[in-house]
Amino acid sequence: MRNILIIGAGKSTSHLLQFLMEKTEVEKLHITVGDIDPSHAQKLLKDHPQSTAIKLDIFNEEERQNAIKKADLVISMLPARFHIEVAKDCLKFDKNMVTASYVSPQMEALNDEVKKKNLIFLNEIGVDPGVDHMSAMKVIDQIREQGGKMVLFESFCGGLVAPENDTNLWNYKFTWNPRNVVVAGQGGTAKFIQEGKYKYIPYHKLFRRTEFLEIEGYGKFEAYANRDSLKYRSAYGLDDVLTLYRGTIRRLGFSKAWNMFVQLGMTDDTYVLEDSENMSYRDFVNAFLPYSPTDSVELKLRHYLKIDQDDIMWEKLTELDLFNLYKKLGIKNATPAQALQKILEDQWLLKEDEKDMIVMYHKFGYILNGEERQIDSSMVALGQDKTYTAMSKTVGLPLGIAALKILNKEITATGVVIPILKDIYEPVLKELEKQGIKFIEKEVAYQGYNPDNVAG
Repeated sequence: MRNILIIGAGKSTSHLLQFLMEKTEVEKLHITVGDIDPSHAQKLLKDHPQSTAIKLDIFNEEERQNAIKKADLVISMLPARFHIEVAKDCLKFDKNMVTASYVSPQMEALNDEVKKKNLIFLNEIGVDPGVDHMSAMKVIDQIREQGGKMVLFESFCGGLVAPENDTNLWNYKFTWNPRNVVVAGQGGTAKFIQEGKYKYIPYHKLFRRTEFLEIEGYGKFEAYANRDSLKYRSAYGLDDVLTLYRGTIRRLGFSKAWNMFVQLGMTDDTYVLEDSENMSYRDFVNAFLPYSPTDSVELKLRHYLKIDQDDIMWEKLTELDLFNLYKKLGIKNATPAQALQKILEDQWLLKEDEKDMIVMYHKFGYILNGEERQIDSSMVALGQDKTYTAMSKTVGLPLGIAALKILNKEITATGVVIPILKDIYEPVLKELEKQGIKFIEKEVAYQGYNPDNVAG
């Protein structure tokens, strides 16, 4: 039996474990899941005969190394900052490793040693990053093989609520880590290229500069710019491209509404609120508004944001129960972002039977035989329920598929890599199609950069 060790049993592991459990007999696998609380893993493993749940504290070197020694391959589902400890042990004990996280500088620094040992540390093989890399490189390579020259690449992805469970005015619910949603876009200015010109959007303007897009069968969406659209320019071979833009998808109107929190300062994560534990939701809102001996919190907020009582923006705020005098934050030393997250979780967490949705869309502009052309590529994945989500499916299945192909020596690359190589993306995408994750690609009239398609 070949032993796959999965470290971490969080929200994205459900489909990964389901996929691997279905393969245990034919692939001669045993699945070991290590987590600080093994009950999480046991619930998902469902007493499968070729599975074991173990207690694994990532900070306990002996526990960590004992588990890694016994593995034939390691999948790390830990928060990104902890992968490096696993990676060092994998290097020490000659184990291949797979993660869905971005390659950190510390991970990249291991590249030469990993190559020397003829190992692969495959990172960024989730959904975003991951499926976005693979689906984009497939089309980009096809265009180049025909002799085409890329001039435009735009890529968008978003985790959203499924249409049948889209029941609030924000058209949004948390489908992954709520903290990442609240602090999205912070820590740097968004940068990209449009028609050969470098463009920059500071955080306080980010949610008022949105692109519009439409997915057949699912309607219209908007997207705000990712922090660094140029990060993969060289990796994708797009150094000469005129337009390069990557963004996060939301339903129409979300960004304008979210911008209210940004302008108020409620998404700030750099300082602590005094006596936050005893602060009511209403107190929290009032803390960001000027003092008035006569005006209510509601009136001050409308004045500050310059919105009328019959404005949909006001309805979106009141829907969140922001002005409740009796609900307490109940969090000691909370930052504004942590307080806002607590309030939003009251309203935006998926219920047990509710479904999420992953939407991905790429636009490829290129010149072939002197003619401007465009290919649009889109993918929509729907979840089953709160446990077997579209997010866990699009993160977990690429991880599981890649892990098996590494074990079976179908993927033979070495070093610290991401899935932009044809030998990696081609077999993984083929298997994803069998699992229902399929891109629809179509030739459309070349649009280039359309200034009418930008809000703000």
